[in-house]
Amino acid sequence: MIEFDQKDIKKIRTIKVFIDAASQIIEEEDIESVTIRKVAKIAGYNSATIYNYFDNCNQLIFFAATKFLKDYVQEMPGYIARGENELEKLILMWECFCLHSFRKPKIFYAIFADDIGGRPGNLLKNYYQLYPEDLGSPPEELIPMLVETRLSRRTSISMEPVLEAGFFSEETASEIDEEIRLVYHGMLSLIINKRIKCEPEEATKRIMRHIRRIFYYAVERENQNQKEKTPVS
Repeated sequence: MIEFDQKDIKKIRTIKVFIDAASQIIEEEDIESVTIRKVAKIAGYNSATIYNYFDNCNQLIFFAATKFLKDYVQEMPGYIARGENELEKLILMWECFCLHSFRKPKIFYAIFADDIGGRPGNLLKNYYQLYPEDLGSPPEELIPMLVETRLSRRTSISMEPVLEAGFFSEETASEIDEEIRLVYHGMLSLIINKRIKCEPEEATKRIMRHIRRIFYYAVERENQNQKEKTPVS
């Protein structure tokens, strides 16, 4: 996507016209129906003009799909508030993310898994510069995670308070990050390809059993390692 200056009202308006047109197609048809030609027709522009603003169709779909994250973003603070410690808050963060992912699997796939080009940059941050109202006013500490495009970086950011609280080491956190992302992408893929039949709530319940087990096992292992390192008096 091209860079834009907040003062360039005309350029921003044009970009938003294309994003809104693609979002309209997603809402009225489905995400797989979005094409450059359809977007250009709704927006009232030539198809070639779109490539002056977006690198490819998937990148445009990414922005249009982000419009459908609003309920996830708004519900996240409420989920976290239920946690009694940093680890519980992180687990609840994943629960919220998984539930909304499985309610809108193709939307979340387009944003967090699909190929959006070789130089995507931080497109979520760009999106919320265009549509700040969709981000709302979440707690300040959540913003770096919510505006991060890469799922691996999002999990790293969300793990920082857990590391500071001493639940496990950075090395263990890195292992957990990979394990959970693989489990999550596996379930998302099964749902999108209709290889598993269950409601979003049930899918979330099933995957959260695995995610909790990964976290709790890591904490147990960390505690055991600390005991082994503590000299016997």
